[in-house]
Amino acid sequence: MPRETNAAKRERAIEVCERLDRRYGPVECFLDHENPFRLVISVLLSAQTTDAQVNKVTPELFRRWPTPEAMASATPSEVAEVIKSLGFYKTKAKHCVEAAQMIVADYDGQVPASMKELVKLPGVGRKTANIVLNVSFGIVEGIAVDTHVNRIAHRLKLSPKTHEKEPLKTEQDLLKILPQKYWRNVNHQWIKFGREICDARKPQCEICPLADLCPSVRLS
Repeated sequence: MPRETNAAKRERAIEVCERLDRRYGPVECFLDHENPFRLVISVLLSAQTTDAQVNKVTPELFRRWPTPEAMASATPSEVAEVIKSLGFYKTKAKHCVEAAQMIVADYDGQVPASMKELVKLPGVGRKTANIVLNVSFGIVEGIAVDTHVNRIAHRLKLSPKTHEKEPLKTEQDLLKILPQKYWRNVNHQWIKFGREICDARKPQCEICPLADLCPSVRLS
C-alpha cells in the first residue's frame, strides 16, 4: 500500500471531525463542576480514573472545601480520606492541596487562564490545562489527549505508532494536520465516540461511521 501523503491524511482527519460533529454536535464536559477551580481539581483527580468515579467523590470534596482558600487549609490526609476510592489518591490529595495553595498565594484565589501558568500548578499537565482553558475560558490552545483520544488517533493512524505511548507527541501530530477550528471539539466528541463505538477492547467496527476512513478497521 502506498504511503499516505500529508495532504491525504489531513483531508481524512478533517472528514473524521466533520462526521463526529454531525453525529454528536457540542458535547458537554463529562466532569461535574461549577467553576474553573472545581474543574481543575476534577480533571486532576481523573488521571487513570473514570469520570464517573470522580463525579462520585467531588460532591463531598467540594462540600467540605468549596473554594481554593478552603482547600488550601486542608491537609492531604483529610482530602485523601474523601477521595480514597480513586487510584493514586494519596498523590492526588497532595496535589489538590498544593494546587489550591498556589492558586491562593500566587493568583489571588483565581485560576489562571493561560497554559504557561496552569501547568505550574502541582498535578496539572498540558492535558488538564487544555481542558480547563477550553471549557472554563473558551480558550483553545491545543487538544487534550486522554486515553480515548490517544487510542482513536492511533487506530486512525493520524499519529505514528512510535508516539502511541507519548500523548504530548500525539497531540502535536493532531495539531499539525487539523485546522484550529476543529481543535475545540476533538476531546469530548472523541471520548463519546470511544465510549460508544471505538472501545479499547471491543471496537464495534461493523457499525462504525468512520470505518471507511480507518486503516485499523476490524470487520468480521
